[in-house]
Amino acid sequence: MQQNQWTVACVQLLRHWSRSGIQQVPASTPQSIARAADWLEEHADVSSPIDSAREVSTFKADPDILAKESKPVSTESLLSTKTLPVPGSASLTAVTKGDGKWSSSSLSLADRQMAFNSLNEQVVLCRKCEDIVCRRQRTVFGIGSVNARVVMFGEAPGAEEDRVGEPFVGPAGQLLDKILSASGLKKPEVYIVNALKCRPPNNRTPTDSEIENCRPFFEAQLETIQPEFIVCWGAVAVRAVLGSTESIGRLRGKFHNYRGAKVLVTYHPTYLLRTPDAKKLTWDDMKMLMREMGTPIPERN
Repeated sequence: MQQNQWTVACVQLLRHWSRSGIQQVPASTPQSIARAADWLEEHADVSSPIDSAREVSTFKADPDILAKESKPVSTESLLSTKTLPVPGSASLTAVTKGDGKWSSSSLSLADRQMAFNSLNEQVVLCRKCEDIVCRRQRTVFGIGSVNARVVMFGEAPGAEEDRVGEPFVGPAGQLLDKILSASGLKKPEVYIVNALKCRPPNNRTPTDSEIENCRPFFEAQLETIQPEFIVCWGAVAVRAVLGSTESIGRLRGKFHNYRGAKVLVTYHPTYLLRTPDAKKLTWDDMKMLMREMGTPIPERN
């Protein structure tokens, strides 16, 4: 790519981040640099005019920046700047679903917690889903260990979660607690998160646009934790993590992939409360998880 092509491509990528609600661009790593370069090569459209209000009039390659440690920067400030950084020298991260690996290197426990605190503040301020934000009581960010080996990925908050501000605290959460206990998993050692951070009215199924509005948040959570395993509870979780509309029955019974993490698909606890016969199938799924994790499978009466 020529420099003017890089300029347009950088603006397009930063616009994409801005529309997605990303407020901070993570520090660069060799892996994230390569991903950003691949994204730009694939998506750059040099014929697309740059918004005059944000026009980039110069493109400077400062070799000194390559030797400096990158720090998180605001996408808004990058979009409005007159000089764009050289792709590969600044903080660029392209987020992808499915195959691939984590975009950044593993963070320390303290840095993970700081990242989550900052991300939670952005969630609280989010106003993208107009049909939801005017009705919610509290946002539901997630709970558990930011150093978790396993992430439990649910669908959306219910009435009790909306009131308390934590995921899986209603009847479905009580069943999840029992499933975790039976599987030898301690709740404080896993991380529990939903595809949506706010409760849809009347607990309706989240729309595709609502999932996409929350995508920058839950993908950032997964990227920060970088778990070995992700358990998708229900169809909405599957749509969010795997991008699939296949039925749970067709997807369960095997591991899928999300950027190197092994993804297990099973029925949502709410469904299990309505369909008790499916509990045996979910228990089979949890035994498969325990075998893969190398943990003993408790005997059940």
